[in-house]
Amino acid sequence: MTRTACRNRRTLQAAGAGAAALLALSACSSSDSDSSSTTSDSSASASDKLSGTVTVFAAASLKESFTTLGEQFERTHPGTKVTFSFGGSDSLAASITGGAPADVFASASTKTMKIVTAAGDTSGTPATFVRNQLEIATLPGNPDKVASLKDLTNPDLKVVLCDKEVPCGAAAQKALDASRLKLTPVSYEQDVKAALTKVELKEADAAVVYKTDVHAAGDKVGGVEFPESADAVNEYPITLLKNAQHTDTAKAFIALVRSAEGQKVLTEAGFLKP
Repeated sequence: MTRTACRNRRTLQAAGAGAAALLALSACSSSDSDSSSTTSDSSASASDKLSGTVTVFAAASLKESFTTLGEQFERTHPGTKVTFSFGGSDSLAASITGGAPADVFASASTKTMKIVTAAGDTSGTPATFVRNQLEIATLPGNPDKVASLKDLTNPDLKVVLCDKEVPCGAAAQKALDASRLKLTPVSYEQDVKAALTKVELKEADAAVVYKTDVHAAGDKVGGVEFPESADAVNEYPITLLKNAQHTDTAKAFIALVRSAEGQKVLTEAGFLKP
């Protein structure tokens, strides 16, 4: 082989090796790019995953429904936790405006929600998610034959009402005023569950509570509907609070409450659609 042929052969070999090297580098670059893309996608997915504890302040009448929804939320979003503080809406509103840490507020009336919005403690506009109507809770079997709101004015009956500052108490007073009836209860209770408990323990003969509470009590009490309750239906608003710690998770819980799935749980408990 001539010297010129040998030089040409070596040049072709070098060129081939260079091309192979370029292909290898390209493959590595492509692999690194794919790996980077996968890592980026994985990070994005991880960032979208809900986490953290959501603290919900909610009206006492929501206890059973919200407990169910909270458990459902935790199952759907592993790594999250929903904690509740149930009570009279006025007391909860006062706690929020006083600085109590909470992420979500669900009130039993627009009036008590306005206390929180007026203080600038909400984020966004509260939305009504259900309504609730009053009902008379009696002893099982209704031994006193209570058939109307007027029957509760019988001085021989021990009747309890929610405090007038609590939504269920304000609604009861509104119904009484509409009927031009005067009722002197043996006690005013701090929230609707406390009023119902008086009847369950037979410490009272009757109480004006919500339909949902009579429903939740099962055979522990009897229930008597009365037409005046239509004049005192309470709207329940829910909102994200300004100082929420896990905003995305809190928003997701609110979304569940307002979803068709959440509405199903609430209407089955006796709540009315918004």
